[in-house]
Amino acid sequence: MIHLFLDASAASSGSGPTYVRNVVPHLAARADLRSTILVSSALRREFQAQSQELSNLSFVEFANENVGTGTRFLRSQKSIPALLRRSGANMLVSAGNMALFRSPVPQILLSGNALYTSNDFYRDVVERGDYRLWLDTKIKGQIAEWSVKVADCTVAPSQAFADEIQRWTGVRARAIPHGFDRELFFRNTEPLPLELRNKLGRTIREQTSADRTSDELRLLFVSHYNYYRNFETLIRAAAIVKKLISPRPIKLFLTCRLQPGANPGSYSPETAARLVKDLGLASNVVELGSVPYHLLHHVYRACDLYVTPAYVETFAHPLVEAMASGLPVIASDLKVHREVCGDAALYFPAFSASRLAETVMKAAESREASLKMSNQGLERSRSFSWNTHVAQIISIAETLIREKAFGTS
Repeated sequence: MIHLFLDASAASSGSGPTYVRNVVPHLAARADLRSTILVSSALRREFQAQSQELSNLSFVEFANENVGTGTRFLRSQKSIPALLRRSGANMLVSAGNMALFRSPVPQILLSGNALYTSNDFYRDVVERGDYRLWLDTKIKGQIAEWSVKVADCTVAPSQAFADEIQRWTGVRARAIPHGFDRELFFRNTEPLPLELRNKLGRTIREQTSADRTSDELRLLFVSHYNYYRNFETLIRAAAIVKKLISPRPIKLFLTCRLQPGANPGSYSPETAARLVKDLGLASNVVELGSVPYHLLHHVYRACDLYVTPAYVETFAHPLVEAMASGLPVIASDLKVHREVCGDAALYFPAFSASRLAETVMKAAESREASLKMSNQGLERSRSFSWNTHVAQIISIAETLIREKAFGTS
Protein backbone atom coordinates (compact mmCIF):
# COMPACT_ATOMS: atom_id res chain seq x y z
CA MET A 1 0.00 0.00 0.00
CA ILE A 2 1.17 3.51 -0.78
CA HIS A 3 1.47 5.83 2.20
CA LEU A 4 1.62 9.30 0.69
CA PHE A 5 2.99 12.33 2.53
CA LEU A 6 1.64 15.57 1.00
CA ASP A 7 3.58 18.67 1.98
CA ALA A 8 0.96 21.40 1.54
CA SER A 9 2.35 23.66 4.24
CA ALA A 10 2.65 26.55 1.77
CA ALA A 11 -1.02 26.36 0.72
CA SER A 12 -2.14 29.53 2.45
CA SER A 13 -3.83 31.61 -0.27
CA GLY A 14 -5.09 31.57 -3.84
CA SER A 15 -5.00 28.25 -5.64
CA GLY A 16 -3.10 26.46 -2.84
CA PRO A 17 -6.05 25.97 -0.45
CA THR A 18 -8.33 25.28 -3.42
CA TYR A 19 -6.05 22.44 -4.47
CA VAL A 20 -5.88 20.91 -0.98
CA ARG A 21 -9.63 21.22 -0.33
CA ASN A 22 -10.42 19.38 -3.55
CA VAL A 23 -7.68 16.74 -3.46
CA VAL A 24 -8.15 15.61 0.15
CA PRO A 25 -11.62 14.04 -0.34
CA HIS A 26 -10.30 12.03 -3.30
CA LEU A 27 -7.30 10.83 -1.31
CA ALA A 28 -9.68 9.82 1.47
CA ALA A 29 -11.90 7.90 -0.96
CA ARG A 30 -9.11 5.54 -2.00
CA ALA A 31 -9.08 2.33 0.05
CA ASP A 32 -5.66 1.44 -1.36
CA LEU A 33 -4.01 4.57 0.03
CA ARG A 34 -2.99 6.15 3.31
CA SER A 35 -2.11 9.82 3.45
CA THR A 36 -0.39 12.16 5.87
CA ILE A 37 -0.92 15.81 5.01
CA LEU A 38 1.17 18.74 6.23
CA VAL A 39 -1.15 21.75 6.15
CA SER A 40 -1.68 25.16 7.69
CA SER A 41 -3.49 25.29 11.02
CA ALA A 42 -6.51 26.91 9.35
CA LEU A 43 -6.90 24.08 6.84
CA ARG A 44 -6.32 21.47 9.53
CA ARG A 45 -9.21 22.91 11.58
CA GLU A 46 -11.35 22.90 8.45
CA PHE A 47 -10.68 19.21 7.86
CA GLN A 48 -11.16 18.21 11.49
CA ALA A 49 -14.90 18.76 11.03
CA GLN A 50 -14.81 15.96 8.44
CA SER A 51 -12.67 13.59 10.53
CA GLN A 52 -15.12 10.68 10.32
CA GLU A 53 -15.05 10.82 6.51
CA LEU A 54 -11.24 11.02 6.44
CA SER A 55 -10.33 7.96 8.51
CA ASN A 56 -7.37 6.98 6.31
CA LEU A 57 -5.87 10.48 6.52
CA SER A 58 -3.86 12.18 9.24
CA PHE A 59 -2.84 15.83 9.45
CA VAL A 60 0.24 17.56 10.81
CA GLU A 61 1.27 21.21 10.90
CA PHE A 62 4.25 23.41 11.65
CA ALA A 63 4.10 25.36 14.90
CA ASN A 64 4.99 28.71 13.30
CA GLU A 65 3.59 29.34 9.81
CA ASN A 66 4.49 33.01 9.30
CA VAL A 67 8.10 32.65 8.20
CA GLY A 68 10.13 34.03 5.31
CA THR A 69 11.33 32.17 2.25
CA GLY A 70 14.76 31.29 3.63
CA THR A 71 13.42 30.11 6.98
CA ARG A 72 10.70 28.10 5.31
CA PHE A 73 13.23 26.41 3.03
CA LEU A 74 15.62 25.50 5.85
CA ARG A 75 12.82 24.33 8.12
CA SER A 76 11.41 22.08 5.43
CA GLN A 77 14.79 20.51 4.68
CA LYS A 78 15.33 19.81 8.38
CA SER A 79 11.83 18.89 9.60
CA ILE A 80 10.14 17.00 6.77
CA PRO A 81 12.53 14.00 6.78
CA ALA A 82 11.70 13.49 10.47
CA LEU A 83 7.98 13.83 9.75
CA LEU A 84 8.31 11.32 6.91
CA ARG A 85 10.00 8.77 9.16
CA ARG A 86 7.49 9.30 11.94
CA SER A 87 4.53 8.87 9.58
CA GLY A 88 5.92 5.78 7.85
CA ALA A 89 5.17 7.30 4.42
CA ASN A 90 6.88 5.78 1.39
CA MET A 91 6.02 8.57 -1.09
CA LEU A 92 6.46 12.35 -0.86
CA VAL A 93 4.41 14.85 -2.85
CA SER A 94 5.87 18.34 -2.42
CA ALA A 95 3.57 21.24 -3.22
CA GLY A 96 4.45 24.92 -3.14
CA ASN A 97 7.27 24.69 -5.72
CA MET A 98 9.78 23.57 -3.08
CA ALA A 99 11.25 20.07 -3.06
CA LEU A 100 13.03 18.17 -0.32
CA PHE A 101 16.63 18.06 -1.53
CA ARG A 102 17.58 14.77 0.14
CA SER A 103 14.32 12.92 0.25
CA PRO A 104 14.50 9.45 1.83
CA VAL A 105 11.57 8.36 -0.35
CA PRO A 106 10.61 8.99 -4.00
CA GLN A 107 9.33 12.52 -4.54
CA ILE A 108 6.82 14.19 -6.86
CA LEU A 109 7.10 17.96 -7.07
CA LEU A 110 3.98 19.98 -7.83
CA SER A 111 5.27 23.07 -9.62
CA GLY A 112 2.73 25.81 -10.13
CA ASN A 113 4.21 29.30 -10.09
CA ALA A 114 4.90 30.96 -13.43
CA LEU A 115 6.12 34.22 -11.89
CA TYR A 116 9.66 32.89 -11.70
CA THR A 117 10.01 32.88 -15.49
CA SER A 118 7.76 35.85 -16.31
CA ASN A 119 9.56 38.85 -17.79
CA ASP A 120 6.29 40.77 -17.57
CA PHE A 121 6.17 40.23 -13.81
CA TYR A 122 9.74 41.32 -13.20
CA ARG A 123 9.23 44.41 -15.38
CA ASP A 124 5.97 45.23 -13.55
CA VAL A 125 7.62 44.93 -10.14
CA VAL A 126 10.55 47.14 -11.16
CA GLU A 127 8.21 49.79 -12.59
CA ARG A 128 6.38 49.84 -9.25
CA GLY A 129 9.68 50.21 -7.41
CA ASP A 130 9.09 47.07 -5.37
CA TYR A 131 12.68 45.81 -5.41
CA ARG A 132 12.23 43.74 -2.29
CA LEU A 133 9.55 41.69 -4.04
CA TRP A 134 11.81 41.42 -7.12
CA LEU A 135 14.59 39.94 -4.99
CA ASP A 136 12.25 37.65 -3.06
CA THR A 137 10.84 36.27 -6.33
CA LYS A 138 14.35 35.73 -7.73
CA ILE A 139 15.33 33.77 -4.62
CA LYS A 140 12.16 31.67 -4.70
CA GLY A 141 12.67 31.10 -8.40
CA GLN A 142 16.16 29.77 -7.84
CA ILE A 143 14.87 27.37 -5.16
CA ALA A 144 12.05 26.32 -7.50
CA GLU A 145 14.52 25.63 -10.33
CA TRP A 146 16.73 23.55 -8.06
CA SER A 147 13.62 21.73 -6.81
CA VAL A 148 12.62 20.70 -10.33
CA LYS A 149 16.10 19.30 -10.89
CA VAL A 150 16.20 17.19 -7.68
CA ALA A 151 12.64 15.82 -7.73
CA ASP A 152 12.01 12.36 -9.18
CA CYS A 153 9.10 13.77 -11.18
CA THR A 154 7.74 17.29 -11.64
CA VAL A 155 4.04 17.79 -12.31
CA ALA A 156 2.58 20.99 -13.81
CA PRO A 157 -1.15 21.88 -13.86
CA SER A 158 -1.16 22.68 -17.58
CA GLN A 159 0.76 21.69 -20.70
CA ALA A 160 1.63 25.34 -21.29
CA PHE A 161 3.41 25.54 -17.96
CA ALA A 162 4.99 22.09 -18.37
CA ASP A 163 6.55 23.38 -21.60
CA GLU A 164 7.76 26.50 -19.78
CA ILE A 165 9.38 24.36 -17.05
CA GLN A 166 11.29 22.41 -19.69
CA ARG A 167 12.51 25.61 -21.37
CA TRP A 168 13.49 26.99 -17.97
CA THR A 169 15.22 23.99 -16.39
CA GLY A 170 15.83 21.49 -19.18
CA VAL A 171 13.75 18.97 -17.24
CA ARG A 172 10.68 17.41 -18.81
CA ALA A 173 7.64 18.01 -16.63
CA ARG A 174 4.41 16.00 -16.68
CA ALA A 175 1.21 17.95 -17.34
CA ILE A 176 -1.71 16.83 -15.16
CA PRO A 177 -4.53 19.41 -15.24
CA HIS A 178 -6.20 20.37 -12.02
CA GLY A 179 -9.77 19.21 -11.68
CA PHE A 180 -13.19 20.48 -10.75
CA ASP A 181 -15.70 18.84 -8.44
CA ARG A 182 -19.11 20.17 -9.42
CA GLU A 183 -20.92 18.43 -6.57
CA LEU A 184 -18.54 19.81 -3.96
CA PHE A 185 -18.53 23.32 -5.41
CA PHE A 186 -22.32 23.71 -5.54
CA ARG A 187 -23.19 21.50 -2.56
CA ASN A 188 -23.45 24.13 0.16
CA THR A 189 -26.85 25.87 0.14
CA GLU A 190 -26.03 28.17 3.05
CA PRO A 191 -26.84 31.78 2.11
CA LEU A 192 -24.19 34.43 1.88
CA PRO A 193 -23.59 36.56 5.00
CA LEU A 194 -25.80 39.64 5.12
CA GLU A 195 -22.92 42.04 4.36
CA LEU A 196 -22.05 40.13 1.19
CA ARG A 197 -25.70 39.84 0.14
CA ASN A 198 -26.12 43.58 0.50
CA LYS A 199 -23.01 44.29 -1.57
CA LEU A 200 -23.93 41.76 -4.24
CA GLY A 201 -27.54 42.85 -4.48
CA ARG A 202 -28.82 39.34 -5.19
CA THR A 203 -27.38 35.85 -5.14
CA ILE A 204 -29.09 34.43 -8.24
CA ARG A 205 -30.19 36.44 -11.26
CA GLU A 206 -33.89 37.18 -10.98
CA GLN A 207 -34.44 38.48 -14.49
CA THR A 208 -34.66 36.52 -17.72
CA SER A 209 -32.03 36.72 -20.43
CA ALA A 210 -34.35 39.00 -22.42
CA ASP A 211 -34.18 41.61 -19.64
CA ARG A 212 -30.38 41.81 -19.57
CA THR A 213 -30.10 44.63 -22.09
CA SER A 214 -31.80 47.03 -19.66
CA ASP A 215 -30.43 45.62 -16.39
CA GLU A 216 -26.96 46.49 -15.08
CA LEU A 217 -24.01 44.63 -16.57
CA ARG A 218 -22.33 42.67 -13.79
CA LEU A 219 -18.68 41.69 -14.27
CA LEU A 220 -16.80 39.43 -11.87
CA PHE A 221 -13.12 38.84 -11.15
CA VAL A 222 -12.22 36.28 -8.46
CA SER A 223 -8.77 36.93 -7.01
CA HIS A 224 -7.05 38.50 -4.05
CA TYR A 225 -5.11 41.59 -5.10
CA ASN A 226 -1.69 41.07 -6.59
CA TYR A 227 0.25 42.59 -9.48
CA TYR A 228 0.20 39.71 -11.96
CA ARG A 229 -3.59 39.53 -12.03
CA ASN A 230 -3.38 42.94 -13.71
CA PHE A 231 -6.18 44.72 -11.82
CA GLU A 232 -5.27 48.12 -13.20
CA THR A 233 -5.97 47.07 -16.80
CA LEU A 234 -9.36 45.71 -15.71
CA ILE A 235 -10.24 48.92 -13.87
CA ARG A 236 -9.32 51.05 -16.89
CA ALA A 237 -11.41 48.78 -19.10
CA ALA A 238 -14.38 49.11 -16.72
CA ALA A 239 -14.25 52.89 -17.16
CA ILE A 240 -14.36 52.49 -20.95
CA VAL A 241 -17.24 50.00 -20.77
CA LYS A 242 -19.12 52.39 -18.48
CA LYS A 243 -19.08 55.03 -21.22
CA LEU A 244 -19.82 52.61 -24.07
CA ILE A 245 -22.77 50.94 -22.38
CA SER A 246 -24.40 54.07 -20.94
CA PRO A 247 -27.17 54.51 -19.87
CA ARG A 248 -27.10 50.86 -18.84
CA PRO A 249 -25.28 50.69 -15.48
CA ILE A 250 -22.22 48.53 -14.85
CA LYS A 251 -20.81 46.87 -11.73
CA LEU A 252 -17.42 45.20 -11.37
CA PHE A 253 -17.31 42.79 -8.43
CA LEU A 254 -13.94 41.93 -6.88
CA THR A 255 -13.36 39.24 -4.26
CA CYS A 256 -10.76 41.35 -2.50
CA ARG A 257 -10.36 44.74 -0.88
CA LEU A 258 -8.13 47.40 -2.40
CA GLN A 259 -6.74 48.34 0.99
CA PRO A 260 -3.24 47.93 2.46
CA GLY A 261 -2.93 44.78 4.55
CA ALA A 262 -6.22 43.31 3.34
CA ASN A 263 -4.68 40.75 0.96
CA PRO A 264 -2.11 37.94 1.22
CA GLY A 265 1.48 38.84 0.43
CA SER A 266 3.19 42.21 0.22
CA TYR A 267 1.38 43.52 -2.85
CA SER A 268 0.38 47.17 -2.51
CA PRO A 269 -3.14 47.96 -3.84
CA GLU A 270 -2.87 51.74 -3.56
CA THR A 271 -2.39 52.24 -7.31
CA ALA A 272 -5.55 50.27 -8.11
CA ALA A 273 -7.55 52.04 -5.38
CA ARG A 274 -6.43 55.44 -6.63
CA LEU A 275 -7.33 54.47 -10.20
CA VAL A 276 -10.88 53.58 -9.12
CA LYS A 277 -11.23 57.03 -7.56
CA ASP A 278 -9.59 58.97 -10.40
CA LEU A 279 -11.74 57.27 -13.06
CA GLY A 280 -14.96 57.96 -11.17
CA LEU A 281 -15.72 54.28 -10.54
CA ALA A 282 -16.29 54.39 -6.78
CA SER A 283 -19.94 53.39 -7.22
CA ASN A 284 -19.18 50.85 -9.95
CA VAL A 285 -16.40 48.78 -8.37
CA VAL A 286 -17.69 46.62 -5.52
CA GLU A 287 -15.09 45.14 -3.17
CA LEU A 288 -16.72 42.01 -1.78
CA GLY A 289 -13.62 40.96 0.10
CA SER A 290 -12.64 37.34 0.49
CA VAL A 291 -15.59 34.98 -0.08
CA PRO A 292 -15.50 31.51 1.55
CA TYR A 293 -14.87 28.88 -1.11
CA HIS A 294 -18.05 26.94 -0.35
CA LEU A 295 -20.12 30.09 -0.96
CA LEU A 296 -18.43 31.30 -4.14
CA HIS A 297 -21.04 29.70 -6.40
CA HIS A 298 -23.58 32.30 -5.21
CA VAL A 299 -21.31 35.08 -6.44
CA TYR A 300 -20.70 33.55 -9.87
CA ARG A 301 -24.40 32.99 -10.44
CA ALA A 302 -25.21 36.59 -9.56
CA CYS A 303 -23.06 38.00 -12.37
CA ASP A 304 -23.17 38.19 -16.17
CA LEU A 305 -19.56 37.83 -17.33
CA TYR A 306 -16.37 36.52 -15.81
CA VAL A 307 -13.31 38.60 -16.70
CA THR A 308 -9.63 37.92 -16.06
CA PRO A 309 -6.85 40.22 -17.29
CA ALA A 310 -4.01 38.19 -15.68
CA TYR A 311 -0.75 38.43 -17.58
CA VAL A 312 0.69 35.20 -16.17
CA GLU A 313 -1.01 31.99 -14.98
CA THR A 314 -0.37 28.28 -14.59
CA PHE A 315 -4.00 27.07 -14.47
CA ALA A 316 -6.61 29.52 -13.03
CA HIS A 317 -9.31 27.60 -11.13
CA PRO A 318 -11.86 30.45 -11.32
CA LEU A 319 -12.09 29.97 -15.09
CA VAL A 320 -13.43 26.45 -14.59
CA GLU A 321 -15.69 27.58 -11.74
CA ALA A 322 -17.09 30.36 -13.93
CA MET A 323 -17.72 28.01 -16.85
CA ALA A 324 -19.43 25.49 -14.54
CA SER A 325 -21.63 28.33 -13.25
CA GLY A 326 -22.73 29.20 -16.79
CA LEU A 327 -20.81 32.47 -17.01
CA PRO A 328 -19.32 33.51 -20.35
CA VAL A 329 -15.58 34.09 -19.91
CA ILE A 330 -13.48 37.01 -21.14
CA ALA A 331 -9.78 36.16 -20.67
CA SER A 332 -6.40 37.61 -21.50
CA ASP A 333 -4.80 35.82 -24.41
CA LEU A 334 -2.47 33.42 -22.59
CA LYS A 335 -1.65 29.88 -23.70
CA VAL A 336 -2.88 28.63 -20.32
CA HIS A 337 -6.23 30.41 -20.66
CA ARG A 338 -6.76 28.97 -24.15
CA GLU A 339 -5.80 25.53 -22.87
CA VAL A 340 -8.39 25.73 -20.08
CA CYS A 341 -11.24 27.47 -21.90
CA GLY A 342 -10.75 26.69 -25.59
CA ASP A 343 -13.64 28.10 -27.65
CA ALA A 344 -15.71 28.78 -24.52
CA ALA A 345 -14.06 32.18 -24.00
CA LEU A 346 -13.26 35.39 -25.85
CA TYR A 347 -9.67 36.63 -25.63
CA PHE A 348 -7.89 39.99 -25.64
CA PRO A 349 -4.25 41.23 -25.35
CA ALA A 350 -3.43 41.21 -21.65
CA PHE A 351 -2.32 44.84 -21.30
CA SER A 352 -4.92 46.46 -23.58
CA ALA A 353 -7.77 48.05 -21.63
CA SER A 354 -9.44 49.18 -24.85
CA ARG A 355 -9.42 45.68 -26.36
CA LEU A 356 -10.70 44.23 -23.10
CA ALA A 357 -13.56 46.75 -23.13
CA GLU A 358 -14.37 45.91 -26.77
CA THR A 359 -14.43 42.20 -25.95
CA VAL A 360 -16.72 42.73 -22.97
CA MET A 361 -19.09 44.75 -25.15
CA LYS A 362 -19.09 42.02 -27.79
CA ALA A 363 -20.34 39.51 -25.24
CA ALA A 364 -22.66 41.94 -23.44
CA GLU A 365 -24.48 43.12 -26.56
CA SER A 366 -25.09 39.71 -28.13
CA ARG A 367 -27.46 37.33 -26.39
CA GLU A 368 -26.62 34.70 -28.99
CA ALA A 369 -22.85 34.96 -28.41
CA SER A 370 -23.31 35.02 -24.65
CA LEU A 371 -25.55 31.95 -24.64
CA LYS A 372 -23.20 30.04 -26.95
CA MET A 373 -20.23 30.76 -24.66
CA SER A 374 -22.24 29.77 -21.62
CA ASN A 375 -23.24 26.41 -23.13
CA GLN A 376 -19.71 25.70 -24.36
CA GLY A 377 -18.30 26.59 -20.96
CA LEU A 378 -20.69 24.28 -19.13
CA GLU A 379 -19.65 21.42 -21.39
CA ARG A 380 -15.94 22.19 -21.14
CA SER A 381 -16.02 22.39 -17.33
CA ARG A 382 -17.05 18.73 -17.26
CA SER A 383 -13.69 17.70 -18.72
CA PHE A 384 -11.84 18.66 -15.53
CA SER A 385 -11.79 15.96 -12.86
CA TRP A 386 -10.06 15.88 -9.49
CA ASN A 387 -10.59 12.13 -9.41
CA THR A 388 -8.61 11.80 -12.65
CA HIS A 389 -5.94 14.19 -11.35
CA VAL A 390 -5.43 12.19 -8.14
CA ALA A 391 -5.46 8.88 -10.04
CA GLN A 392 -2.66 10.12 -12.32
CA ILE A 393 -0.60 11.33 -9.35
CA ILE A 394 -1.01 7.93 -7.66
CA SER A 395 -0.05 6.17 -10.90
CA ILE A 396 3.22 8.15 -11.01
CA ALA A 397 3.80 7.33 -7.34
CA GLU A 398 3.35 3.61 -7.98
CA THR A 399 5.85 3.76 -10.84
CA LEU A 400 8.45 5.63 -8.76
CA ILE A 401 8.10 3.27 -5.79
CA ARG A 402 8.42 0.28 -8.11
CA GLU A 403 11.51 1.76 -9.78
CA LYS A 404 13.10 2.42 -6.38
CA ALA A 405 12.38 -1.14 -5.27
CA PHE A 406 14.06 -2.57 -8.38
CA GLY A 407 16.86 -0.01 -8.43
CA THR A 408 15.86 1.57 -11.76
CA SER A 409 15.17 5.16 -12.77
